[in-house]
Amino acid sequence: MDWDKLKIFKAVAEAGSFTHAGDNLNLSQSAISRQISGLEQELGMPLFHRHARGLILTEQGEILFQTACDMSDRLKQVEIQLSDSRNLPAGPLTMTTVEFIASTWLAPQISTFKESYPKIQLTMLLDDRIYNLSKREADVAIRLQKTEHSDLIERHMTSIGFSLCASKSYLEKHGRPKKKTDFAYHMMIGYPLNTYTPFIKPNWIFGKLNIDINNNPNVILINSMHTRYTAVKNGTGISVLPNYIIHQDDDIEILCPDIKIPSVDMYFMYPQERRNSRRIKVLRDFLFDYIQQKTKT
Repeated sequence: MDWDKLKIFKAVAEAGSFTHAGDNLNLSQSAISRQISGLEQELGMPLFHRHARGLILTEQGEILFQTACDMSDRLKQVEIQLSDSRNLPAGPLTMTTVEFIASTWLAPQISTFKESYPKIQLTMLLDDRIYNLSKREADVAIRLQKTEHSDLIERHMTSIGFSLCASKSYLEKHGRPKKKTDFAYHMMIGYPLNTYTPFIKPNWIFGKLNIDINNNPNVILINSMHTRYTAVKNGTGISVLPNYIIHQDDDIEILCPDIKIPSVDMYFMYPQERRNSRRIKVLRDFLFDYIQQKTKT
C-alpha cells in the first residue's frame, strides 16, 4: 500500500473534504480525488460516504484511518529518535510544568541553559493540568505529584517547603494574627475549588485553621501561585507560599512557624522510549546540577 496515498487519505479524513485537504497539502482538489479513488480501487471498497456537507468515513475507512494515524505517530517517534542520536543536542524540546515553578525558579536559569545548548529550541507549556507525555503533548515534565503511568521515567528532584505568610505592610495595617482562631478575621488567599491544581490539597491550611472557603467574603481564591505572591506582596492578604519565594523577599514575613505545612515533592519525568534522548539528558543534568549547587549554598 502506497504511503503517499495513505497520507492523503489521512489528510482528507481529518479535513472532511477534498477541498480543505487540498489546501492543507497544497494539491488540487482533482489530484486529491484521483488519489482517493485509486486507493479505493486498490482496496476494492469505498472509504468515504459522499454527502453534500462533506465526507464521512465508512466502517472500512475508520479502520484504515486508525492504522494511518498509528503509522504517522510511529514515523514521528522514529524521526525524534533519529534526531536524538545526533552527536550534539539540537532541535525542539518541549517542557511542561506549573506556572509558579517556571516563573520563579526555571525562568532565571533559561539564559544559562541556552548559552550551553544554543541549538536546542526550548518550549515551555505552563499549566496546572497534566500533559500526556506518551502522546507527545510534551517531551518532559516537572510535576509536583508522582505519576501513575509505568511508561514514564520519574526522578525525584527536591522537596518544596511552604509557610503561611503576609507582607509587612499588611501586618502593620491589619495586625499580626497570634493564634489559629485569629486568621478567621483576616483576608486569606487560596486556590479555587474544582479546578486544576499544581499539587494535592493546595488549600490544606484552611482545614487546619477551620476556615470555611464557601461564600466567605474574607477569602480570595486565585488559581495562580505567582499572582498569589503578588497579592501578598501588595498587602492584599495572607497566604501559603513556597519558602524559597518567601526567603527571597524581605517584605514578606512568615506567620505561625509552629504550623507545619506539608511539603511537596518535585519530579522530573519523561517517556521510557526517550531515555536515550540527548536533549532530555542535558536538560535533566542541567537542572539537577543546579539543585545540587543550591543545596550546598
